[in-house]
Amino acid sequence: MSGQRTQDVLVVGGGLVGLTAALVLRHHGVPVTVVERRTTTSPQPKARRFHVRTMEIFRELGLAGLVQEAARDLAGHDHMAAGRTLAEAAQLPLWQPAGGPAVEVSPELPCLLAQDTLEPLLRAAAVEAGADVRFGTPLLGFAESADEVVGRLADEEIHARYLVAADGARSGVREALGITRSGRGAIGEPNVNVYFQADLAAVVRGREFNLCRIDHPQAPGGFASVDGRRRWVFMSPGGDTGRDWPALVRTALGVPAPDLAILSVLAWQSEMLVADRYSTRRVHLVGDAAHVMPPFAANGANTGIADVHNLGWKLAAVLRGEASPELLDSYHAERRPAGWFVADQSTRRAETFSLGTSDPTLAHPFVLAAGGFQYAEGALVPDGSTEPVTEFAPAGRVGTRVPHRWLDDTRSRSTLDLAGPDWAVLTGDRVDFLGTDECLLLRPDHVVAWRGGSATEAAEVRAALLAAQQPARTLGLPTPPPAATR
Repeated sequence: MSGQRTQDVLVVGGGLVGLTAALVLRHHGVPVTVVERRTTTSPQPKARRFHVRTMEIFRELGLAGLVQEAARDLAGHDHMAAGRTLAEAAQLPLWQPAGGPAVEVSPELPCLLAQDTLEPLLRAAAVEAGADVRFGTPLLGFAESADEVVGRLADEEIHARYLVAADGARSGVREALGITRSGRGAIGEPNVNVYFQADLAAVVRGREFNLCRIDHPQAPGGFASVDGRRRWVFMSPGGDTGRDWPALVRTALGVPAPDLAILSVLAWQSEMLVADRYSTRRVHLVGDAAHVMPPFAANGANTGIADVHNLGWKLAAVLRGEASPELLDSYHAERRPAGWFVADQSTRRAETFSLGTSDPTLAHPFVLAAGGFQYAEGALVPDGSTEPVTEFAPAGRVGTRVPHRWLDDTRSRSTLDLAGPDWAVLTGDRVDFLGTDECLLLRPDHVVAWRGGSATEAAEVRAALLAAQQPARTLGLPTPPPAATR
């Protein structure tokens, strides 16, 4: 071992969530090192759909335009489809809100972009932002003490104030800490993902899709668009990877596809498991290290990115000496219930997808896609809500992401742009979901921390929350009940 060095934060794992963690921390001015055992970013498409909430986070980081440009090949591929074969499949209608005016949920659109395309962009952006990013560098072990975490690499030790574990579903960090997981475990039967190339642009033209369910009796499964033209994934039930995949994929396609080339065949099992603890004193789990869920609702990577957006500003505030270390307890208090909610919703959606049925008790899609989950406790002044939000009626409730409203005639500045990396106060003379004598205190992650009557009170609440205390006196006006969808 050649030596040792100190660092504020050590991130273990250089995938989508670990690289975003580095970007969020650098956005807050925090020095950070990322170590990743792989020598390259992901060679597999894996995650492909990024919700508006993730795009809002990329917007804050100055990356939304770059990501949308990289996603241009799959623009317009938002539909689901279904049929006996791909050649016979029909688009299913896009979900639309029932009744009322069209809802403009966010300043950003969702996008479809394969993980193997996005990860290199995030890696380059993290390096440009000043993060120390090291691929081909496995974490060999670590030791946590009251004052630091020492990460052991092949040639040095990194003495970090905090460690962020973004090292995936089989997290070595989580296992070393002895953190257990709860949940339903395996969901359904094993599956095989067949990643292949074939020029199918003419086959799907006019019927473009994100996911397509195939009901052929000899080749049931589903197709996922990777670039909408040449790159695809066929998801087949059963764990046997040794089948005649070219023949089976052609059966599911319903066309000869003479240029078809199988790139990889991977077995996988859908699971629903959530860590029972997201944090120790100096180690925090994010992404798949904290929660795994079925992929069909595209919530895994999106939830992980929301994790690091929540954690990043808190680490920065503590490291700068602006906040008590106890502020970090709110990460588990907020994100563990959110992770469980999303994992449960994803599991139930996976079951309805595989059965081709619907479940009217599921949460409104925008609750998942636009950060509609409400934190009941944490770094906020609770409003007394205890039940998870399932209806999408954003009204500036405490513990929810602030509703989007444009703040200028050019539609270039949103309420989402007010906060991050700093706190902000939103007053009622600027938006329609507040009374003229009301204001909201917005945290750096765009979450409403308090609703009350004056900016002076908001400053008192902010100071108390950073000190990991509830305000000495009850401040604010009661949050109104959810109104019509806005």
